[in-house]
Amino acid sequence: MSATPTSQGAPRRATITDVAREAGTGKTSISRYLNGEMSVLSPELRARIEAAIERLDYQPNQMARGLKRGRNRLIGMLLADLTNPYTVEVLQGVEAACHALGLMPLICHAANEVEMERRYLQLLTTYRVEGVIVNALGVREETLRPVGGGGIPAVLVDRSVEGLAADIVGLDNRAAAELGTRHLLDRGFREIWFVVQPFEQVSSRRLREAAFRDAMRAHADAGAHADADASAAQGHTLVLNLADAAQTEHSLAELDRAIDTAHQRAGRIGVDARIAVFAANAPVALRLALHLKARYGDAWQTRVALLSIDDPEWAELTGITTIRQPTYDIGYRAVEFLHERIEGVQTTARDCLLPGELIVRASTAR
Repeated sequence: MSATPTSQGAPRRATITDVAREAGTGKTSISRYLNGEMSVLSPELRARIEAAIERLDYQPNQMARGLKRGRNRLIGMLLADLTNPYTVEVLQGVEAACHALGLMPLICHAANEVEMERRYLQLLTTYRVEGVIVNALGVREETLRPVGGGGIPAVLVDRSVEGLAADIVGLDNRAAAELGTRHLLDRGFREIWFVVQPFEQVSSRRLREAAFRDAMRAHADAGAHADADASAAQGHTLVLNLADAAQTEHSLAELDRAIDTAHQRAGRIGVDARIAVFAANAPVALRLALHLKARYGDAWQTRVALLSIDDPEWAELTGITTIRQPTYDIGYRAVEFLHERIEGVQTTARDCLLPGELIVRASTAR
């Protein structure tokens, strides 16, 4: 018997009342059985209940049961950009941790729209989620006020929000940018362009850009003190707004001029013509690679040494040096942090910054 017929003959799902009637007991005993309170039930009663559940193919409404206990095991995840490979890889860790901890993620994709982020956060509160993981573009502290602090527990992935004290899990952005910059300098590149999307409102981008400038400055200072030519190294920041086609073309044209100038200068003095381009993430790196191939052909890497934070699959195919993020671990740890907060852990806000791994490929060889 897999369903209980209605008066019209159509099957309906069995209820706890049906199970109690079938087992010859009360609903309280069924609830105790479902909640694992076996010690208060006799072996004979447990057997009857188990048999009744099997005969009726009873499937408890976990949402309703959770709400009665003030728990529904739902957590929200607000994502800025689901098309970014980084986000997909983080989600794999989130899903694995949710499965291990008995949580159900409710994914909200804001598509890099600040207004959509605000609306989704409001929606998640109406769904009474037990916690929220936020990897958003421009969400403000006042928007997040219902979560974090004394509200719904929140964990931030990769990006901090000014004014909000919440756990953060992500890449050690400063260390990653310094690692990439040092690698390029150690390989002998003396003109490096750091290419980043608009970074004023996104903490991870700000940290990476600032770390690049600091690393270039430290290298120059060390070279000056050592009376070496290190102080001749030049660092430039180029903003590439992928959401604005006209601005993107303007920035790429500026980079083209720098590449062409370096190539002409190198031809006059007989040195390596390449400049180094350090992409702040995979979407930027892909846009750069496509543009450079279209402009300079298959041999574009004879003019540009490309390095990127993030390690998308195409980077290996084209031999691009990358800094691989521990994306799976970031997602998994974010859920663990959130679960601890849901269970009542009371500590000051924690930062879990994980190291990146430099994957050296042909693009940065000299």
